[in-house]
This record gives sequence, structure tokens and C-alpha cells, in this order.
Amino acid sequence: VQLQASGGGLVQPGGSLRLSCAASGFTLDDYSIGWFRQAPGKEREGVSSISFGDGGIYYGDSVKGRFTVSGDNAKNTVYLQMNSLKPEDTAVYYCAAGSVFLGPPDYGLWPNEYDYWGQGTLVTVSS
Repeated sequence: VQLQASGGGLVQPGGSLRLSCAASGFTLDDYSIGWFRQAPGKEREGVSSISFGDGGIYYGDSVKGRFTVSGDNAKNTVYLQMNSLKPEDTAVYYCAAGSVFLGPPDYGLWPNEYDYWGQGTLVTVSS
């Protein structure tokens, strides 16, 4: 199982970026996929979770209404569309996969539940 995150970069406040997470060694129906981020000096934070098996999608409170997760089964790739970016969105973004139930209390937004991690891609929001 491998995950390759890409698409990070420098963007101005209010701008947009789309991150990609290319998966190999499994199909998107096999595992739940989570997006997480970690800013310097802070704990890893759940951004979004998605299950292609049952259609569940969840977002962390700090990104609701601005970020959208989606996937392409043919490409075995998950995307995170990030709009209206803020300086506080600056972080290394990771995608992860695991046999995670997307339901209460955490809706798949706890990083400890995931078994497989990509290498991370840096997003910097600054003018």
C-alpha cells in the first residue's frame, strides 16, 4: 500500500489549491481515506475523511464550506479542493488510508486510526 500526496505550494490568501493523493496497492473501495494537516508546533489535525464504499464524507470544523474532497476510481486518486485559503491553513498536508469507520464520535478525523500514510505536501498561504 502506497500513498503519494502532491499539489502543495505557495498561494495568496483567498486563493485555491487542489491536492491529489494517488493510491497504489489497493482500490479506493477498500479503505477509508483521510486528509490531515500539521502546522509547525501543532498536533496533526483531521481535515476530511471519505469512504467510497458507503459514500460518507466528513470535514473538520475549520475547513467546512471551503474544502471539498472527491475521488476518481479510474485513477485511484483522491482530491482535496481547497478554496478561500487562509494563512492559518498553512501546514504540511497528508493523506492516509485505513479500515476506519466514518461515524461518531470522530467521523474518521482522528489520525491514530489510519494505518498507511503518504509523505505530505506543503501548503503555504501567504501574501
